[in-house]
Amino acid sequence: MDAAGCMKSLLLAATQYRAARTASNAALLQRSLEVISGLKLTRLFASNQILPSECLSCLVELLEDANINPSLTLSVVTLLSQLALDNETRETLQDTYNLTSVLAGVVHRSSTNISDPVLLQSIQLLQKLTYNVPVFSAGANIDELISFLMQHVQHTEDELTIPCLGLLANLCRHNLSIQTRIKSLNNVKNFYRTLISFLAHSSLTMVVFALSLLSSLTLNEEVGEKLFHARNIHQTFQLIFNIVVNGDGTLTRKYSVDLFMDLLKNPKVADYLSRYEHFTSCLGQVLDLLHGRDPNSSSKILELLLAFCSVIELRHILRQAILEPSVLPVSGNTRFVTRSKSFEPSVALVHLSNQPLEGSEDSSVLALQLFKEIFEDVINSGNSASAEHFVDLLLPVLLDHLQMPEQIVDELLVKKCERMAKAINVLTNILFVDDILKMHASKVLTARQCTSLIEHQFTYSGTDTGFGTKGGDSKMCKLAADVILKTLDLMSRLKQDVPGMEVSFYKILQDPRLITPLTFALTSDHREQVQVGLGILFEATPLPDFPAIVLGESIAANNAYRKQEAERASKRIQLLSPMTSVTSVRCSSSCLSSDESTTSNIQELIQKLHSGLEMKESFTDMRISDIMDVYEQKLSALASKETRLQDLLEAKAVAQAQTERLMTQYRCQRAQAESEARTLAAMLKDAERKNEELSDLLKAQRTESERAQTDIEQLFQHNRKLQTVAEDYEILKKSSADHLQRYETTEQHKALQIICYSLKEAMKKLNESLKQQNDRIAAQLIETEDHRKELQQQLQERDGKIATLQQKIKVLEEKLKAQQKEKKDMEQTIDILRKELSKTEQARKELSIKASSLEVQKSQLEGRLEEKEALVKLQKEELNKHSNMIAMIHSLSGGKLSAETVNLSL
Repeated sequence: MDAAGCMKSLLLAATQYRAARTASNAALLQRSLEVISGLKLTRLFASNQILPSECLSCLVELLEDANINPSLTLSVVTLLSQLALDNETRETLQDTYNLTSVLAGVVHRSSTNISDPVLLQSIQLLQKLTYNVPVFSAGANIDELISFLMQHVQHTEDELTIPCLGLLANLCRHNLSIQTRIKSLNNVKNFYRTLISFLAHSSLTMVVFALSLLSSLTLNEEVGEKLFHARNIHQTFQLIFNIVVNGDGTLTRKYSVDLFMDLLKNPKVADYLSRYEHFTSCLGQVLDLLHGRDPNSSSKILELLLAFCSVIELRHILRQAILEPSVLPVSGNTRFVTRSKSFEPSVALVHLSNQPLEGSEDSSVLALQLFKEIFEDVINSGNSASAEHFVDLLLPVLLDHLQMPEQIVDELLVKKCERMAKAINVLTNILFVDDILKMHASKVLTARQCTSLIEHQFTYSGTDTGFGTKGGDSKMCKLAADVILKTLDLMSRLKQDVPGMEVSFYKILQDPRLITPLTFALTSDHREQVQVGLGILFEATPLPDFPAIVLGESIAANNAYRKQEAERASKRIQLLSPMTSVTSVRCSSSCLSSDESTTSNIQELIQKLHSGLEMKESFTDMRISDIMDVYEQKLSALASKETRLQDLLEAKAVAQAQTERLMTQYRCQRAQAESEARTLAAMLKDAERKNEELSDLLKAQRTESERAQTDIEQLFQHNRKLQTVAEDYEILKKSSADHLQRYETTEQHKALQIICYSLKEAMKKLNESLKQQNDRIAAQLIETEDHRKELQQQLQERDGKIATLQQKIKVLEEKLKAQQKEKKDMEQTIDILRKELSKTEQARKELSIKASSLEVQKSQLEGRLEEKEALVKLQKEELNKHSNMIAMIHSLSGGKLSAETVNLSL
């Protein structure tokens, strides 16, 4: 069975089940759902065809039914989860069918049974639908959904905890109304504690969901100031980098990148990251992820790198990591210190920028945007040499993006134009770097390529449709106009360097089809488009065939159309305000009447169709039955849509009341912020004035400190001289002590030598006398007695000598004591001299200051003296002139007075 037949059987089974909820009808509907799920018709449901739209509305109605079989609900949720994998189908389910509110009702009904698989599947589908999509906080069942999620997160951990955390993170991200609702709850502090406890969880997915919730709720509050303080932020950076590099999967990496991007929007966090010491090594690990095969991961990594480019310091490091990986310092925790040429980040980025158009992710556009940022940093840094090799690698890819294929599907045309616009931006930035890279680009780009590109884009720029039509305001027309203008800007920069470019450029400027793109640019909301449009207008105005009058009429028509749209919008708001006040009163009565009227109208139409078929049974065809089925299903779907629109109208009324309340709160907050801004401005002026005074004081203190520094250096030099003198004195002291000891020992040796010598002489004389008088001992007893007396006298003399020597020793000791006393006196005199030296140094400074002032006065007096001498000379010269004149007058008048005798005085 083909896809159309399966969809028809699904619609028929759904109508039969709603008419009679029997087991056979439920089994038939279950089988139809399984068949549709097995066909995998994801792209078909994204189209605006009638049959797929009816199938989607039928599935949503089945989910809205509270009495449906749970197994059927699970099958419907499973099928919708499969369809939500496609981006366009997911947007259709969210915008057209309001699936978020419907699934919130399913979660609310299933929350009584936590183990119900419908609950888990619904929360997971809600997480897919609400990712990067703002949710209307006043929608049906949203409050109940938030309450259930917060309560379940704070309970014991189970399989629902991670999906609940992820869904809460989606709801709170960039949604102030839901954030204020959560912050207004009583148990919000317990909720914060639970989230902080999740930061130590073993699951990285749980950690990144908790961090994302905390950053959305507390980043600009006291809890966030403590959590993301300078003391903790480096650990947070390391944690997020670890999650990005070693995440549990693509989902975890997605949320960690989104968290990083949200944190970088805070100036404090961006400043902390620019000073993070391990950023270079972590960036190398992130760049290694570009070589992965998962396109979702690669696109998220590119988004993270673009977020880094929003901070100038980080963009500079990123440019070095891509263009000059060898220049960056290698940290200890890098995984790959050396890379082969095929694994360089530049090669991976060029490969990502050349992805096929059929891919679901926009990696190519993100890579081209990153190239634009890199070349802007190259322009700012002036280091063009590092980009030459990269430009040679990149130029063929950029030229390939500018080539329009011969056959291309309309769905891929928008993607192709987006890539063209980004590629032209990169080429323009390359031309800005320097003349060498400009020469590289001018060699490969030709005038024919540019003209063929512009001619092809003229067919999509809305030249044949007026403003306000579907074609003129479509995304494709604006993209085509942007590509045309950027190509012309590129041609204007290369018109002197590429042969034939100038002629082609001025020829296109005089083409009447250029009016519509120029009008789009000059009336655009984007600054860059207006600047490019003005530049091209400046080039085109002097040309003779430029249709300036047509351009003015086109701009006027566009402005008039915008004015009409604004008036229509204001009228719609004015009409909606009384309707919303009446709907709450009329809702109960109008619902029943509208249901009855729609059912009666449907029955009448069915009867008319049946009667028409009965009258023409002979001319019936098999297609008529199919048309009948489609119309019956269409009419029933219109009835369900009408009820759904009434629900949406009620929700919008509640939302308008809430917005009015938020507006009043905003006005109060704005008034408070303005008053605080005024006080802060006054404080800033006072601070600037005090800063100027302090800067003057600081300059004076600096001059004084410089003078003191010179004085200190002079004192240090003098101190070094004194230290050398003291060292010499210590050496002299030690040598004097040594000399004293030597003197004492020599004196003792001399005395002993004298005694020994005298004893030796006496012994000799005694021996001689004994030898001579040995025989005459008796006779010479008298002589011996005399001799004994002489010896006694000699001994007495020796004793006297010893006493005199002892007296000399005492005299020497007294001299030593006197020398020590003199040493102490010298030390005291040295201290006194030091003090006098400091005083004389101070006096010298004062005298030098006086001398400098006297020199200044002297120079002033000399200047005055020279001026007076010059005046005296001038006056003397004038006197001489006057005397000469008087002499001449006297000589002319016949007087006898001469010039020499004339005496003039002052």
